[in-house]
Amino acid sequence: MSQKAVFPGSFDPITLGHKDIVERATRIFEKVYVAIGKNTTKTTMLPFESRLEIVSKVFRDTENVEVLSYDKLTVKLCEKLGASYIVRGLRSGTDFDYERNIALINTKLNPKIETMFFISNPEYAGISSTIIKEVYKFGGDVSSFVPQEVVEFLKKKK
Repeated sequence: MSQKAVFPGSFDPITLGHKDIVERATRIFEKVYVAIGKNTTKTTMLPFESRLEIVSKVFRDTENVEVLSYDKLTVKLCEKLGASYIVRGLRSGTDFDYERNIALINTKLNPKIETMFFISNPEYAGISSTIIKEVYKFGGDVSSFVPQEVVEFLKKKK
């Protein structure tokens, strides 16, 4: 049985909560793929290539993490990589309701792939990429919500 997991998302931008989930997942799985989805219907703050670069820098020193991009169903990516698990973070009951439905569909698509939910640590429960985008858009300081690599990128962007 594979001990590989995929942590999918848009990571626009990656947050400290995302980073925490990945770091916790690396203690359980031999390999964690941070998979950045190409969602053409979503308006993003950061260009796709920049998100890929930033997330790669965040995990550059974590040997069992690989950052990649994908543009297919997450279960299809898992099949291709030989990953038996999808990792998802939960901040609230609302997240659970949303993620549960996706997990149920994924189970129908491939019953051999399990979704593992990680409960956010309390200090990250209120952080979301959507809120960070709003704070940044209106000139607020996002440095306490995102990894330093995001802050550095945003400073260069100005």
